[in-house]
Amino acid sequence: MTKSALQIARAGYEPKMPAALKGPVRVVRGEKTCSVAHQNEIEARFPNTYGMPVITFEKSDEPVSLPPVNVGVILSGGQAPGGHNVIAGLFDGLKAASKDSRLVGFLMGPGGLLKHKAKELTAELIDEYRNTGGFDIIGSDRTKLETTEQFDQGLEFLKAEQISALVIIGGDDSNTNACVLAEHYMTTDYKVQVIGCPKTIDGDLKNEQIETSFGFDTACKVYSELIGNIQRDCNSARKYWHFIKLMGRSASHIALECALQTHPNVCIVSEEVEAQNETLDDIVDRIATVVAKRAAEGNNFGTILIPEGLIEFIPAMKRLIGELNRLLAEKEDDGEERKKELEVFKHMTKSQQRDFVIDKLTDENRELYAGLPKNVAHQLTLDRDAHGNVQVSQIETETLLVELVGRRLLEWKKAGKYKGTFSPLTHFFGYEGRCATPSNFDADYCYSLGYTAACLIHAGETGYMASVRNTTAPAERWIAGGIPITMMMNMEMRHGEEKPVIRKALVKPDGAPFKTFAAARDAWAYTTDYVYPGPIQYFGPAEVCDAPTITLQLEKQK
Repeated sequence: MTKSALQIARAGYEPKMPAALKGPVRVVRGEKTCSVAHQNEIEARFPNTYGMPVITFEKSDEPVSLPPVNVGVILSGGQAPGGHNVIAGLFDGLKAASKDSRLVGFLMGPGGLLKHKAKELTAELIDEYRNTGGFDIIGSDRTKLETTEQFDQGLEFLKAEQISALVIIGGDDSNTNACVLAEHYMTTDYKVQVIGCPKTIDGDLKNEQIETSFGFDTACKVYSELIGNIQRDCNSARKYWHFIKLMGRSASHIALECALQTHPNVCIVSEEVEAQNETLDDIVDRIATVVAKRAAEGNNFGTILIPEGLIEFIPAMKRLIGELNRLLAEKEDDGEERKKELEVFKHMTKSQQRDFVIDKLTDENRELYAGLPKNVAHQLTLDRDAHGNVQVSQIETETLLVELVGRRLLEWKKAGKYKGTFSPLTHFFGYEGRCATPSNFDADYCYSLGYTAACLIHAGETGYMASVRNTTAPAERWIAGGIPITMMMNMEMRHGEEKPVIRKALVKPDGAPFKTFAAARDAWAYTTDYVYPGPIQYFGPAEVCDAPTITLQLEKQK
């Protein structure tokens, strides 16, 4: 395999980790815990793993001799920078306790467990992937481990491979599945331990114990570099408006962090839109007003950040999408007539599909749908995801806003309210950041998470998520331990029924990151106060190379 100069240099990087993990550890257990909501319902669903204490690891002076253990690891869901370091930390943690321990990787995500596809992860293989981006060491997929049949199918393989512990590296859905799996395996004669690790670049898997999900730091720095580059170009040419969509379906953490790093002229935060009950027209007016005021000063250029999931947070659009999901999503219990109707719909022309949808919608949603640009309206009717929901990444929200803002400015120009020029360009930054070489922060954090997962396994725990806290301090002072996954759960409606899931962390309008942004955004809108972060730095002073996200620093008031 040909390697770049950076790959070669990064291979020798030794991740920093909490002092408590350097040698034997002592397990400190706290008080009994409860779920964030619906305590009775969650406890009833998880009688064996509910209420467990938060665990903290402290340095021990007592040498520990532990028997070897065979552990399986799964990468689940979308990629995030640092996944390979989680596996490296897990491997090193297992070997530190017993050199005869084995680590087995299930190939291509949870599907590998069900298809009985795996390979042993050796020291030689692990060394090839240390401090690298991507999930390509074993691959990933989005298979859901949800049914008893799947659990038992996986258990056959685990027994055959004599694997007694499983580490699932994933987001909120994957870790919800890990918790269900842990509960189920507690009831079998072969009690496999299950430990989760918090992964997602979206940043929506966090709470007091999980300060940030891994990959968020690196992805935001990659996107911020690109935004900064665009803003430098923008400020040089002075003739384009750049509409930049950023990943983040369920939360606007990426857009907000990138705004804090780069100071764009406009950043839309989905959670604020929903809280203020804003319409699509309100958002268009907000953007057009900034464009017009800057034009009055001779500045016919600027940057606008848009979260990927914005369209689902606009109340009226949310209602439209909800009706479209009910109209177009396939369900297992659909009757023959319904199945036939959906099959016919798939083979209609775009024009015929549009007419079909307009005819079926309620009056309020019909008017909104008919007024959308035809390409966006069509995107709203594309195949649903595994949950029966619209795939928001396929909706060109940035193009929608460009068209509607252009229409509004044309109206204002005719009315004499706007005299500038509007030349828009669109971008979508998503995959560019998911497999980037992890920042020092993510390299350190992920390695520590993996090592912590190994310690949880050695402690005999199950149903926990690895937790590394105090992450705005130097890594030596980070606090490692585990949090019961049930502690993060509540009941939510999924596929028409109430299910226990990990609660997503959305941007808080009263939180320090948003309040800092809100206090500065008017100045950023009109003064061209662009910041150019530049590329991620891996070598140099700590304040340049090791700093966590602005979001995390503000949340911890550092």
